[in-house]
Amino acid sequence: MATLVRVQRKLDVIKDEYFNRHRLADENRRKEYNAAMKIQSWIRGCKVRSHIRFLHRKAKVIQKIWRGYIGRKHFRATLKTAYFIMKMNFYNEMAVRIQKRWRGYYVRKFVFNYYVLKKYLKGLVIKNEIVRQELAEFAEMKQREKEKKNLEEEEDKKNYLAQKMHYLLSTEQIPGVFNSPYRSLPDEMELRLQLARPLSHRVHVLKKETGEGIDTSFSFPPLKPVPPIDKKKIQGPFRDTAEVLQQRYKPLVPTLRVATSITSVQEARKEFKREEWRNRLNDNVFLPFSNVLKNNQYPASLLLSSKYSQNPYGTKYFREEKKEKQITDKDFQRVFTSVHLFDKFGLTYSKTGHVV
Repeated sequence: MATLVRVQRKLDVIKDEYFNRHRLADENRRKEYNAAMKIQSWIRGCKVRSHIRFLHRKAKVIQKIWRGYIGRKHFRATLKTAYFIMKMNFYNEMAVRIQKRWRGYYVRKFVFNYYVLKKYLKGLVIKNEIVRQELAEFAEMKQREKEKKNLEEEEDKKNYLAQKMHYLLSTEQIPGVFNSPYRSLPDEMELRLQLARPLSHRVHVLKKETGEGIDTSFSFPPLKPVPPIDKKKIQGPFRDTAEVLQQRYKPLVPTLRVATSITSVQEARKEFKREEWRNRLNDNVFLPFSNVLKNNQYPASLLLSSKYSQNPYGTKYFREEKKEKQITDKDFQRVFTSVHLFDKFGLTYSKTGHVV
């Protein structure tokens, strides 16, 4: 009971102390909250920076290993190429040496062999002497034949002249022109006239008609007629002559590219537009204003609606973007397996930085 009385006496003091303590707590609460936020942000920043430094070190290790692998791979490829080029140069040099030795041997043995060439020249000299002797004998033979032919021609001329002048032969009563009484011996022509037979007129005309008795010593000998060509069909898959001539001289048939103009398509389109405007096909554009035809749609022009025609200028954008094709619901598929360390990236962050 005494304790309760003492407490009641100190109630005002307790209330004042309680009020003062709550007032001090309210005054320090904001400072403590700001201090706590600073401490938390500093600790979290240290953790994030430490984690980023850790990731940077691991990324450097990965880049170092990958770049080392790429460098070694490139070095191996370069070394392999250089080794291949070195081998090819060595092989080419060895091949050149082999070819040089073989060509030198071949030239010395077969092309510029001294003994073989000397033997060949010696045989060539002997062969030339033989050919020269044969040519001399042939020229002498041709000269004898020519002299003999000339003598025969002169003899034939004299005999023909003697036959032609047979009327100048001497008789028992009257001496001839070539049998002069003042000569000891008669002339040579007189003897020819005695041996020759006179030419008759019929035989002379016959010889002129047939070409005999004419001096042809300086003309080519008559040639025999050429035998007729055998018209038997040649064996083989040959076409008929008329068919070949028809194909060779067939009339000109120009192609569509040559027969038509270059601007035939554009001209046809312009003509089609003029024909469409001339026939008043565009009157259907006023049909929707009518109550009866308000549900009807205007029929598009064939020139603009056909899929085989070219769209006119201005109906299509030159840089048309289809963004619906750039958005997809599928996640990015990685080709390589993921690194376990990278899967944890961002999971330790708070939602304050909107990283998670």
